[in-house]
Amino acid sequence: MNLDRFSEQAKNRAAENKKYLQSLKRKDPRKVDNQFHHLHEEVFEEIDCLTCANCCKTTSPIFYQTDIERVAKSLRMKPGDFVEKYLRIDEDKDFVLKFSPCPFLDGDNYCSVYEDRPKACREYPHTDRKKMVQITDLTYKNTLVCPAVLEIVERLKKIL
Repeated sequence: MNLDRFSEQAKNRAAENKKYLQSLKRKDPRKVDNQFHHLHEEVFEEIDCLTCANCCKTTSPIFYQTDIERVAKSLRMKPGDFVEKYLRIDEDKDFVLKFSPCPFLDGDNYCSVYEDRPKACREYPHTDRKKMVQITDLTYKNTLVCPAVLEIVERLKKIL
């Protein structure tokens, strides 16, 4: 996975993709969901996240209290100590990682807390959720981070 090439492609298509994703709000939400879900399955048959891990390298998930407790327990830490060591409060008043790449990402792009990872990590990149028309802004942002999302949107533009 060439992340520099991906980043350049994502930036070059950003304005077009933002406009396109906004236009989906005027389409039948069930058709949009069906196409997204079909393409999600198709693209993730071809793309292996372990060759990329750009999401883990560049962004932070939101950590909810249940996530904090679960990950802290897996690390044999007290939740307060986990927060102090790894998290900060962002501008939206959410707990996020203090730094990137994620401290739980190893050199082979494996997650050392995978079984206990935050909900946001479990659901990423959100292209298989219901009511996709409600998260087009998030999908747009994810086209700039995840090569699979960019590919899904590129294929979607040819069908819808």
